[in-house]
Amino acid sequence: NGLVVPVIRDADRKGVIEIAREMGDLARLARDGKLKPEQMQGGGFTISSLGGIGGIYFTPIINAPEVAIMGVCKSFWKQVSSDGKTSAWRLMLPLSLSWDHRVIDGASAARFNNHFANLMADMRRILL
Repeated sequence: NGLVVPVIRDADRKGVIEIAREMGDLARLARDGKLKPEQMQGGGFTISSLGGIGGIYFTPIINAPEVAIMGVCKSFWKQVSSDGKTSAWRLMLPLSLSWDHRVIDGASAARFNNHFANLMADMRRILL
């Protein structure tokens, strides 16, 4: 029946386990067509995942009145070198961030994206 975007409220005050539980509950309601309008309104930031479909990058489009959206793609292994001499295999997770420049400064958005990537590189920091 089309795309629905459930809203997790007060995510900044919740832990990973609580957010995961709430996401599961909202996903179940969405699949059953039982989401209420108030459960899909009032979001400020969206995370859109195409990881289950595949692909490396996409351009997520902001759905007003939200101010930003992060696109997450399927992770993949890539051989990388930080010094140009030695290389190692790293798990890469492509992220795409779109934001409304009328609300968010581009440098702030870039700093957020870098901070998020650093958190993802060390999951222990997220769980604390």
